[in-house]
Amino acid sequence: MKINDITTVVVNAQMRNWVFVKVQTDVAGLHGWGEATMEWKTRAVVSCVEDLKPMILGRDPARLDFLWQILYRHSYFRLGPIGMTAISGIEQACCDILAKSLNIPVYQLLGGKVRDKVRMYTHLGSGETKAVYESLDSSAVIERAHAVLEQGYTALKVVFVPYSRPLEGVPAIRRFAKLAGDLRNAVGDDIDIMIDFHGRTTTGQAIQYINAIEEFRPLFCEEPVPPENPEAMLEVRRSVNVPIAAGERLYARWGFRRLCELEACHILQPDLSHCGGLREARRIADMGETYYMGVAPHNPNGPVANAAALHFGLSTPNLLIQEDMLGDVPWRFDVVATEVERKDGYWLPLEKPGLGIEVNEREAAKHPFQQEILQQMIFHEDGSVADW
Repeated sequence: MKINDITTVVVNAQMRNWVFVKVQTDVAGLHGWGEATMEWKTRAVVSCVEDLKPMILGRDPARLDFLWQILYRHSYFRLGPIGMTAISGIEQACCDILAKSLNIPVYQLLGGKVRDKVRMYTHLGSGETKAVYESLDSSAVIERAHAVLEQGYTALKVVFVPYSRPLEGVPAIRRFAKLAGDLRNAVGDDIDIMIDFHGRTTTGQAIQYINAIEEFRPLFCEEPVPPENPEAMLEVRRSVNVPIAAGERLYARWGFRRLCELEACHILQPDLSHCGGLREARRIADMGETYYMGVAPHNPNGPVANAAALHFGLSTPNLLIQEDMLGDVPWRFDVVATEVERKDGYWLPLEKPGLGIEVNEREAAKHPFQQEILQQMIFHEDGSVADW
């Protein structure tokens, strides 16, 4: 069995462009799919897949670690998030091929099931960008929260942290705390709430915000400060009584090393489409487990990434919960056929060989690449640039 081609399929899904990676083999009918979606970097990721392809053409797709090492080491310059996203899509596709060739689901390649179902959560507003990232009005937050719960979810994530300067005054803190309190009162204590800070704040401001909402008991606060400085994350963790999650903008095990060594957070959030793929995510999870860290993978991506996340969750002991964005576009499962089932806030296992999905390239072609909406370009009142 040899790899004889690697191609990409780009699908515009309004909020982002999905990038599906197809690895084809010389065995008739045997190919694999992975996902390498990265917001506002679509063309760069597609080009990177093309750059990496010649390194592994003609090689056996079943040699997963060997191929990964070639792509990572033979690129010479260590790959950043764009390169690691390209590797992730290729690696997932090779896992799909190997599992299909063995007639087993991908979770068997990762050690087999350690649970019977995977708990999931989603965002307010599903795939509508402003609803997801600018939930700053209590009535709208509560309305959207109830819509999520009506779909069977028992956990939800909100992004209502203000776009913050190095420090904000009392009014911003009180508005933030009121939103958190109103949401908790509306959904009750049986629903888990996660608050995504999106790296919008400094250490000092994050501490003030989190301490102001401690009484409302969020499941965790995510990325309270930008990811470049794990020592700053540690300062936040030590200064608050709410669990801290981080890692969606880190990649490969080396990117997570210092976060783990410092025990700078409680929950790791590798993105399977950025961190290096399924097996690299598992290495990251295993490293975190030695520090008593849970794993809640980042995944606002497309349906191939959802399938990969399901297999990862079924086979990873320290999984806490899994993110999804299933409500982004109504034709999601026209483009990618799957038998994935949801029940009472959980995904049930996919037992078909491989990832259990197939991309309908004809349907995908109906949604060609479009420039993503540049709503992440945020500025403060004085015209200075804010963290999105």
